[in-house]
Amino acid sequence: MSVLAQKNILIGVSGGIAAYKIPLLIRKLIKLNSNVKVVMTPSSKEFVTPLTLSTVSNNEVFSEFTTEKNSNPTWNNHVELADWADIFIIAPATSNTISSMANARCDNLLLACYLSSTCPVFVAPAMDLEMYKNTLNQKNIKKLISNNTNVLPVGTGSLASGLEGEGRMLEPDEIIEYVENKYRETLPLNSLNFLITAGPTHEKIDPVRYIGNSSSGKMGYSLAKIASEQGANVKLLLGPTNLPMDLSNIQCIRVQDSDEMFSETLNNFKDADIVIFSAAIADFKPKRVNNSKIKKDSGYDSIKLKPTLDILKELGKIKTSQFLVGFALETDNVIENAKSKLKSKNLDAIVVNKIGDFNPISSDYNQIDFINSNLEITSFEKKLKIDVSNDIINKIIENVNKAKNL
Repeated sequence: MSVLAQKNILIGVSGGIAAYKIPLLIRKLIKLNSNVKVVMTPSSKEFVTPLTLSTVSNNEVFSEFTTEKNSNPTWNNHVELADWADIFIIAPATSNTISSMANARCDNLLLACYLSSTCPVFVAPAMDLEMYKNTLNQKNIKKLISNNTNVLPVGTGSLASGLEGEGRMLEPDEIIEYVENKYRETLPLNSLNFLITAGPTHEKIDPVRYIGNSSSGKMGYSLAKIASEQGANVKLLLGPTNLPMDLSNIQCIRVQDSDEMFSETLNNFKDADIVIFSAAIADFKPKRVNNSKIKKDSGYDSIKLKPTLDILKELGKIKTSQFLVGFALETDNVIENAKSKLKSKNLDAIVVNKIGDFNPISSDYNQIDFINSNLEITSFEKKLKIDVSNDIINKIIENVNKAKNL
């Protein structure tokens, strides 16, 4: 999942020939599940129509301070537009627009939005070779950079004038890649390595049967998505589930049984900063696995079992700087059992799943308590698992930061 997913992105279009690329830029952002609105300068409408940009963005396009409908003018509030945006991309940014931005001129809606914005702003210059190199333009670009505006590099190639050289606006894919990388740097989990386990394990009885715990994998799956959206490098070790694999920017490693889960966890543990062990590992496995399917009439009336390895306890023994989080699903003495598990397995925190008027295993909802290494308990109300994941990640960040400040 892209860090731009579910983000509100305001596109500012100024009057340059490169405006013809903006419908494609918008389409690509929409495919990343971004919400897109567009503000245009009056001159940009000579290069691309508001109707086109409205159609591809699925939103009204704004170009004037007021819009008149049925002889009734309404104000297009530039402050609200700027506040709505998580990211503001101005592309193409002509020499005139860059100069106006650098000198705080405010004679069109795009410039008013820029001067009112508090979100990260990205400017994609587009102009001819000598114009781009002109010392006055370069001075204006430096002023924007000094004002914490992100100015993208320009491309090299054929220009509208027929010249060859610097000045082309970057292609839509290049703009998106640049914005993603820069935006990721502003996120709270940037550069942190997360290792997350999720789902059940299937311990084979024979080629078609297995022993396992009930688990949908939804909790760990949601945790991986939230961590990635907040800038983390995420590896997800996922047991057998039917979850969709819409996990761009997340390295997903599929496992089947507890031995594979242990092996992959060990392989990736050393490089992890945060380890969240939400997988529901089977507690037992057959002492012997049949090579062929056991027949009903074979007289096979018992299966001898042995405990699986306690992977979380093994991780607690070997952890160095990792922040290790476990999960507990208890039916009796819930909090005391969870605290005991936290201490005995050398965890930094434990998440307690509550069984109430619903089953958190199969539900899209969960209700949790978060217990840290000081045995401080934070209780949360019943929420969707994606929202619970956000709560868990926030508590982890809070406790990691506390530990750093000790």
